[in-house]
Amino acid sequence: MEQRGRWTWREKRELWIAFLVTVIISTSAQIRYSISEEVNEGTVVGNVAKDLGLDKSKLKERKYRIVSGSSDPLFYVNQVDGVLYVNRKIDREEVCERTSACLINLKTVLENPLEVHYVGVEVLDMNDHSPSFPEKEKTLEISESVLPGARFQLQASRDPDGGQFSVQKYKLSHNDHFRLEVKDKGEDGKIPILVLQKSLDREVEISHAMLLTALDGGKPPKSGEMSIRVDVLDVNDNTPVFSKDVYSVLLNENAAIGSTIIQVNASDLDDGPNGQVIYSFGNSVNNRLFKLFDINQLTGEIIVKGLIDYEHKDKYEIEIQASDKGLAPLTSEKSVIIKIVDVNDNAPEIEVTSFSSAVAEDSRPGTTVALISVIDSDSGLNGKVTCSIREITPFTLSPSLEENMYSLVTKSLLDREKQAHYDLTIVARDAGKPALSTEKSMSVVVSDVNDNSPEFSRSPYTFYLTENNGPGASIFNVGAFDRDENQNAAISFHIGRAGREDDKLVSFLNINSQNGDVSALKSFDFETSKTFNFQVIATDSGRPPLSSNVTVYVFILDQNDNPPVILYPPRTNGTSEGEVDIPRNVHTGHLVTKVRAYDADIGYNGWLLFSLQEVSDHSLFGLDRYTGRIRTLRSFTETDEAQHKLVILVKDNGNVSLSATATVVVKLVEPKEAISASDVKSSATIENENNLSFYLIITLGSVSVLFILSIIVLIAMQCSKSTDRSSKFIQEPNYDGTLCHSIQYRSGEKRYMLVGPRMSIGSTIVPGSNGNTLVVPDRRSTSAEVRTLMAMRVCVCVRVCACERPQPQLSREGNAVGDFRVGLTWGTISTAPCARSRQRFEFNPSIQTQPK
Repeated sequence: MEQRGRWTWREKRELWIAFLVTVIISTSAQIRYSISEEVNEGTVVGNVAKDLGLDKSKLKERKYRIVSGSSDPLFYVNQVDGVLYVNRKIDREEVCERTSACLINLKTVLENPLEVHYVGVEVLDMNDHSPSFPEKEKTLEISESVLPGARFQLQASRDPDGGQFSVQKYKLSHNDHFRLEVKDKGEDGKIPILVLQKSLDREVEISHAMLLTALDGGKPPKSGEMSIRVDVLDVNDNTPVFSKDVYSVLLNENAAIGSTIIQVNASDLDDGPNGQVIYSFGNSVNNRLFKLFDINQLTGEIIVKGLIDYEHKDKYEIEIQASDKGLAPLTSEKSVIIKIVDVNDNAPEIEVTSFSSAVAEDSRPGTTVALISVIDSDSGLNGKVTCSIREITPFTLSPSLEENMYSLVTKSLLDREKQAHYDLTIVARDAGKPALSTEKSMSVVVSDVNDNSPEFSRSPYTFYLTENNGPGASIFNVGAFDRDENQNAAISFHIGRAGREDDKLVSFLNINSQNGDVSALKSFDFETSKTFNFQVIATDSGRPPLSSNVTVYVFILDQNDNPPVILYPPRTNGTSEGEVDIPRNVHTGHLVTKVRAYDADIGYNGWLLFSLQEVSDHSLFGLDRYTGRIRTLRSFTETDEAQHKLVILVKDNGNVSLSATATVVVKLVEPKEAISASDVKSSATIENENNLSFYLIITLGSVSVLFILSIIVLIAMQCSKSTDRSSKFIQEPNYDGTLCHSIQYRSGEKRYMLVGPRMSIGSTIVPGSNGNTLVVPDRRSTSAEVRTLMAMRVCVCVRVCACERPQPQLSREGNAVGDFRVGLTWGTISTAPCARSRQRFEFNPSIQTQPK
């Protein structure tokens, strides 16, 4: 029984040893992977089952897993395919702090039978951290006595990254007194050391500011910065310095005890007690002087302590010592000379020996005006006299070689226009204590020279002249003045002629040379010339004469002096008459024809209205008053006459309207006849319109160029003036078939067109104003709108259109309805095909500044 029990224990031991061997053999296999830090969650690390040779089909059955004590492991293994995945983002500096290599060992386990496999995952470093200093700013205190070569160790910058991504070098901003050394301490990193290479001087520079930069080895490198401030501590290395090289003072005899004689002043460049100065008498001062004088230790004032007697001694020299309060005081000495003066009892006398009452304003500095002599009966210092001028004037007293003799001379340039007369007070003062003085008054007159050019009251001048002015009448006046006087201020005017193209108009101007009145020798025509400029020269009568010029801009304003011109029906033998054949079977609203006209004037003067002056049957035809279209009001009947005569009156909107008439004869024909007649007239109409368009383009091109030139000058000279707004509202205008002048601009989501009978040259367009403004709808996309006043365009628009499609109509509120366009690019003529083989011609000269 015992024997059997022992064998049983031995068998168990052998089985246990065999199991341990199996486990050791099964756990001996190990694989290794590498991944970068900061990879995303779910990134594949490697196929562990494949690399270990495990059967994938039994992984889930054997509960293949990673044994980890963490609640949030870094990795997990898929039991289906045996692939190792990243469970969450890995920060290498957090997992493997301060280690050069970061290796994470994972224990993977399979059950039934038990197998343990080790998987090593190396986390590769990335340069995801910048170097940083423990302090953002470091302050050092260094004495100015420290010798060059002194070293000051600074705190090293730390970078959580390892290897080449750690701190590799330091840089120091430029400084003449310091340089940087770097000490490599292996695993502890690189230590920056500040080395003094040039002696410090607190009196020159109190502190020094530098910037220390740490760089890692990334590409590009990342950096961290620390500001370094070095405060220089003071050393008592400067001796007090007196403010004057020599101190000398005059002291009246019998001066009052306690009165201050003189104050000495010394300064020390050091700081604190090293720079505080105290005063005392020197060691060489005779004890007898201590009874006569005393000194304030803090202020340096020397005061009278005893009775001063001129007869006993007339001069004293006292040695004054200045010392600082340093531990080893530094001192300096200075002598103070005190001269005792006698009592003064005679006042000086002033005598003018030669005097010129007037001096030219162009006299050079140093010109002599008068000679002055001074006499004092006293002797010594009491007889020493100084002269001065009390007032601040451009004159001064210059002492001569002879004692007590002075010259009154000019010390700066004179200007009669600023001051023409000077009253001078000459003061003679002796050197006595107390001093006695005498005064003498003088008057000096400054005579005029021609040193000022005429000045115009305005520069430049801008005038507005209504066309058709009366020849010979004064149209405006220029004025000038001259700051000189008499003949030097007498001004004459004349017009400058430089041979320019504008001189053709200037030649018809005349100016009154005395008063500057400008008159025109001819009437000006707005349609021929809208603006011109010239120069007026003003010349004085001095010797030599001086002149100046000013530019005069003249803007010609329009009047209603051009009647409407009928373009269709064409003018034949002095009358505009045309025939139109229409079928009898046309419906109500049929377009019979269209009367076309234009007016060379601008604004209201150029707006045209059409009306039926004479018609055979008012129930048959109607006329659009804005477009000139003639349409049928009803269908024709058998009783209607075969021919109808319509007389159309075309009238502009000037204050005094001008008009023209056109006659249209409408013939009713059978439908077949109308078709054949239409074919014949169509070809003739096309030919006539082509010829008409050619001449119209040439005419409008020349008119528009002149108008654009005037508008350019207008904008340049008058854009800052107030707006001349009109209170009239335009009702139902139409631009098809008329000559119109307009100013367009954009504000917010709308385009605006300013229209009016007479627009002031200096007017300014105000966004949102309803006066004389048409609001034109903009069909462009909202994203392209310019929300502020970004573009302005000034244009002359002439549109002749034979299209029969509906034309734009304007409501009474100014809102446009229909296909309405105003203006293209400056100086272009564009054509667009219309229905029935006709052409639309549009000439749009403009000045514009548009945003992209």
